[in-house]
Amino acid sequence: MSLQTKGDGTHNKILCIGEALIDMICVDKGKSLSSGNNFLKKTGGAPTNVAAAIAALGGIVELAAKVGTDPFGNQLVKEMQDFGVSTQWMLQDSNYFTTFAFVSLMEDGERDFYFNRGADGQLTREEVDGIDLDDLSIIHFGSATAFLHGPLQAAYLSLLHKALQKKLFISFDPNYRHLLFKNNSQTFIDQAWNFLECCHFFKLSDEEALLITGSTTLQDAANVLMEKTSATFAITLGKEGTMLSCRKSISIIPSIPVKPVDTTGAGDAFVGAVLYQLCTKTLPEIQSLSTAAWAHIIGNGNKAGARTCEYMGAMDAFKHLSNDIFK
Repeated sequence: MSLQTKGDGTHNKILCIGEALIDMICVDKGKSLSSGNNFLKKTGGAPTNVAAAIAALGGIVELAAKVGTDPFGNQLVKEMQDFGVSTQWMLQDSNYFTTFAFVSLMEDGERDFYFNRGADGQLTREEVDGIDLDDLSIIHFGSATAFLHGPLQAAYLSLLHKALQKKLFISFDPNYRHLLFKNNSQTFIDQAWNFLECCHFFKLSDEEALLITGSTTLQDAANVLMEKTSATFAITLGKEGTMLSCRKSISIIPSIPVKPVDTTGAGDAFVGAVLYQLCTKTLPEIQSLSTAAWAHIIGNGNKAGARTCEYMGAMDAFKHLSNDIFK
């Protein structure tokens, strides 16, 4: 894929970094992982979803991640290429298997979850150092697994510091997964603040906003985030819309009415749509956007999330995304 630039020479390529994995979803209703027999294999990983959504909308995007040389790693690479995502930094390592997440929805609504971590955690700082940041306008950090112990943790933080030095636009979505951090949520919170305090845009779910700030209401959570960060941020509220904080003021951007088939990937489509709309602007241009302009951008993000909910599975849903939905 050729690199496109604006008339002033500013690049508009986006880099997403984090995990690429295979979700194995138990389709035996109400069965635990040990008793279920039928599983649906899906391409997954939040940064992978965001990259696919950006490409589907027409953006120029790369994915930095590590997978195995097994058939599952090959599937991940091919699916990203089919979407038009550059896989130059989607590395395959023969020493590790592709990461798997097994999940089943129990009758009581709880998820039976098992995470079989492999190659995704092995993306190293030295490998990430090879990425040419001069080609980029935006870096999106959207990986829950990057806050787990391993080489990716150091690579993730190192790239953040380099992005700050280069004055790139930094986007962050922590993608908290209770089942990964249930015994040590504080380490997740502490690491999330490292990114929240220096990024330019972040997206949180309502659950994440309460957890990270230690608040009991969303208004209190928003107040803490406005006090401790300088970013524009969005807190997704499901069918209630999206809370937007811009220039220290709060507004609610309505959701798009839809009969959801599957909400998987809706938040990632939202983030992808926001970044797609920003990628042709310089950092000063983004920082000077009005509250009304941000409301329009977030509204379009809600449209992308709603479109995703109309189809089963994130990747299948993204095939129905295009920038026509913004009209």
